[in-house]
Amino acid sequence: MTQAHILVIDDEPDILELIRYNLDKHGYQVTCVPSGEEALINLRLHHPDLVVLDLMLPDVDGLDVCQTMKRDTHMAHIPIIMLTARGEEVDIVTGLELGADDYLTKPFSPRVLLARIKAVLRRRQSQPGEDSNVLHRGAFVIHPGRHAVLLAGASISLTSSEFRILHLLARRPGWVFSRQQILEAVSGHEANATDRAVDVHIVSLRRKLGAHGDIIETIRGVGYRFKEPM
Repeated sequence: MTQAHILVIDDEPDILELIRYNLDKHGYQVTCVPSGEEALINLRLHHPDLVVLDLMLPDVDGLDVCQTMKRDTHMAHIPIIMLTARGEEVDIVTGLELGADDYLTKPFSPRVLLARIKAVLRRRQSQPGEDSNVLHRGAFVIHPGRHAVLLAGASISLTSSEFRILHLLARRPGWVFSRQQILEAVSGHEANATDRAVDVHIVSLRRKLGAHGDIIETIRGVGYRFKEPM
């Protein structure tokens, strides 16, 4: 059985060697690169099963690498575990909002990193087949496995919360979801989220959908719904 291929991106040679040694020992295929620019080249040539990504890189910032991956339909499905020495909540939340799956702050335990990698890969493998979950709603194609949205054939870049809101509403066209229901669906990484946060996400989502933004209807005093096809 082929082991998962892990791409590790970090500009500290000692950390790269530490991660490489521990992943090698557990049978993973490992590629290590020291910069965001090299990482993006590698990602476009190869398709690893998971990326371990340092946020503080010398050229292309780790958050930019994350954002670039999630905007590309060929890379959007690849899970990301962030490594950060910053530890500030805003950096962690930003990374998770951009689509990262998990994070570790430096210094970290190699055993904990291995456990997180196994957990993320296990979650991905346990998801139903890619095509079975794809939603087709008029001009929209929503692909949960790839965390991707196509609108009239063009890729739309959404944050993690925006994607979860759109996916939630589109699963049941015509069904009205309250703000509280939407909060519960998207608040996994937003412990302090409020009803107002839902409204802000909806405004941003509609803006990104452009002429199709009115597909999300406001039901005054109740919540929001995805308009049923005509």
